[in-house]
Amino acid sequence: MRVTNGGVKRTLAVLAAALTFGAVAPSVADAATGSGWNDWACRPTAAHPQPVVLVHGLGANDSVNWFFHAPKIAGAGYCVFSLTYGTGILGPGVGGLASMRDSAAQLGRFVDRVTTATGAAKVDIVGHSEGSTMPAYYLKYGGGAAKVAHFVGFGANYRGTTLGGLDALAEALLTTVPGLGAILKTACGACTEYLAPSAFLDDLARGGVHVAGPAYTSIVSKYDEVVTPYTSGILNEPGATDIVLQDFCPSDAAGHLGQAIDPNVTGLILHALDASHAPSCTPFTLPL
Repeated sequence: MRVTNGGVKRTLAVLAAALTFGAVAPSVADAATGSGWNDWACRPTAAHPQPVVLVHGLGANDSVNWFFHAPKIAGAGYCVFSLTYGTGILGPGVGGLASMRDSAAQLGRFVDRVTTATGAAKVDIVGHSEGSTMPAYYLKYGGGAAKVAHFVGFGANYRGTTLGGLDALAEALLTTVPGLGAILKTACGACTEYLAPSAFLDDLARGGVHVAGPAYTSIVSKYDEVVTPYTSGILNEPGATDIVLQDFCPSDAAGHLGQAIDPNVTGLILHALDASHAPSCTPFTLPL
């Protein structure tokens, strides 16, 4: 298959963001003091009947992306599970690289494993970044709508991203590294799907991202530097709730990666899963 210059530029731009996450992730993961989740003996309670499945972003994995939020969700009384999906040539610790169509099928198998293990009829899904985009495809085309009660995405991206000008980096790499385009296409199937125009995004948008059944909540930040414009994560569809972090908490300066360790995001997730939980605004000044 012929790889066009424009397609390669889009691939490089998205992969650069993924590798940025991967580069900072180990130091963040080292700060975790305990998992607090993936207890396969956990059984949902009447108060929280759906186990929560956590879905990481591009270039991350299930422990790095969730060391902050997962213990807090588990501590609120939920059974919490996470998976690393879509790994490839970068090894088992870097996920989200496979085609999102393939990863959606992998997520579906994991959801079935969770419901079988816990006896629950449905799950709730909470995802960051690609963990919003890919599950939205699963809900729409993979049978997930019948198996998911609540779907919460933060740092969400449903319509693609320009990555705030990282095409310039892509252009520089293309002119200095022969054959890099073909290598990256093999290394990251999700990358070419992420930036419009792509057949994947067209399929996701056709007739609306939202499908009947699950309750959708989309959380975005005005300071998101990876999903640009940040409004790509706003669904603006019937049956969906859109939340701009700064409308809820003006003192929150979280960017894209910062939302993974933002207490305000934790509160909004818990509120989306259970309306009786009242989130509060905490000043947060990690603008990345």
